[in-house]
Amino acid sequence: MSHAFKPNDDVQHQRQGPQGRAETDPPMIYTIVQRMPIEADGRLRYRIKSKSDNIERIVTEDQLSYCQ
Repeated sequence: MSHAFKPNDDVQHQRQGPQGRAETDPPMIYTIVQRMPIEADGRLRYRIKSKSDNIERIVTEDQLSYCQ
C-alpha cells in the first residue's frame, strides 16, 4: 500500500463531525506537508497545513481528495 498524495500537493480535507458523521461545512484546501508512517491499523496518514489559516493537522487518506 502506498500513499496517493505527495508533499506540496494541494488537497481538500473533508472534516468529520461527532462520531464520524460528515460535516456540512465545505471542504477546506490544505497542502500536504509530510507523509506519515503507516500505522498498525494500515491506514495511511498525512500532515497537512491549511492554505488560509495557520492550522496543521494529521489526517487519514480517506479524508482527502484532489482539488478540482
